[in-house]
Amino acid sequence: MGFMDKVRGQFIDIVEFLDDTRDTIVWRFPRQGNEIKMGAQLVVREGQMAVFVDEGQIADVFSPGTYELTTENIPILSTLKGWKYGFNSPFKAEVYFVGTRQYTDMKWGTQNPFTVRDAEFGIVRLRAFGTYALRVTDPSALLQQLVGSDPDFVTGEVEEFLRQVIVEAVTTALAGAGIPMLDLAANQAEISKTLVGTLSASLAEYGIALPRFVIENISVPPEVEKALDKRSQMGIVGDLGAFTQFQAATALEDAANNPGAAGSGAGMVVGMGLGQAAAGAVAGAGQAAAAPVAPAGPPPLPGAQWYVAFDGQQAGPFAAAALPAKVAGGQLSAETLVWRDGMAAWQPAGQVPDLAGLFAATPPPLPPQA
Repeated sequence: MGFMDKVRGQFIDIVEFLDDTRDTIVWRFPRQGNEIKMGAQLVVREGQMAVFVDEGQIADVFSPGTYELTTENIPILSTLKGWKYGFNSPFKAEVYFVGTRQYTDMKWGTQNPFTVRDAEFGIVRLRAFGTYALRVTDPSALLQQLVGSDPDFVTGEVEEFLRQVIVEAVTTALAGAGIPMLDLAANQAEISKTLVGTLSASLAEYGIALPRFVIENISVPPEVEKALDKRSQMGIVGDLGAFTQFQAATALEDAANNPGAAGSGAGMVVGMGLGQAAAGAVAGAGQAAAAPVAPAGPPPLPGAQWYVAFDGQQAGPFAAAALPAKVAGGQLSAETLVWRDGMAAWQPAGQVPDLAGLFAATPPPLPPQA
């Protein structure tokens, strides 16, 4: 290799960037101390722009195309370098290639719930997440505001910054939209469309726009979801009495289909109890529907509790099922005073319609033995 060939090797003839990544936004051409030869070829591909920087000052910006670097097509850099007479000499300058295509499938989300005021549910905490697309609209502003001297600026370096900007805009939009929480899902597309313009305007000073913004989901914390599920279940069930009967019948069927439980005897007992409860509930519901309304006074409660005066002392309460044994033992007679809820005063047991039947077949006391 001759001397001139060695000298020529110190100069750069082609300046280009072949991007084989999907996340590089800005890439600085590595001069490695070499100088760019005047007349070198600058190749800017579609989806790129090239920015020349001289001693930290942004000079010329090139859109896609192939250029021969001369003092005519780098006027700002030529002025900075002082080539007043078009001196054809190599020069040093930093060249940044900036991607201008859309960087898609970038994700955002709220790390913590944010609070909104809902007309139906009051104060509600919400979460939201989705995706967006990023595009550089002003390479010079991007270099000045975010990139600086970073030689390889990728999407990961700006994602957290964008997430914070997006979350602020989303929370403000949702809190001020006045849309009921249950209707937010139906309005996600409209809210996303509005936020595209809002976010692009707020990011314009950084040379960035978000041409596409999507809210994929707006949700509530798990404990609120459970409460909403319960409310939905209540709305679907409607008549809680009928639902209780249905659950009892379902439990009976499950117990009958469980051989292990039935074989041990426990399943059979449980099944029988549930079956009786379900049958009684169904029968009671049918009788209640068919029975006429009593003309006056509330009917006695089947599970009424009775108070009894034994030797002038109040005793009880006793269930109605316990009274026959007391009659048989001589503790309760037709003259014994009794009272239950709903009675105006104490009355002899024989005069109370609900208890009169206890004394109809009661034999008189045995005569004294001689």
